[in-house]
Amino acid sequence: QVQLVESGGGVVQTGGSLRLSCAASVTIFSFNTMGWYRQAPGKQRELVASISSSINYADSVKGRFTISRDYAKSTVYLLMNSLKPEDTAVYYCNARRVLEDAWGQGTLVTVSS
Repeated sequence: QVQLVESGGGVVQTGGSLRLSCAASVTIFSFNTMGWYRQAPGKQRELVASISSSINYADSVKGRFTISRDYAKSTVYLLMNSLKPEDTAVYYCNARRVLEDAWGQGTLVTVSS
């Protein structure tokens, strides 16, 4: 079972930037898809960005967020620019492969207005 550890969350002002990291305990080559999800208070968890053979973004973050991966470090990143208060949420890393759907513990991002 893979372990995913997120880091990089924090408090930032509107318009600021953060970079989230998701370090996997195994090589990420084995995963079909890795992604970032978020869950705001009182809302359902939603997909923010995913990376496989292609990259997908939620409409709300297109042009502001960038997902990337470093195979050598077994790490997936989410660079978030031009942050807005509505981006405030717990951000979760997800990794999927046959017979496994793994989640990290989440990292809190708070965007102050």
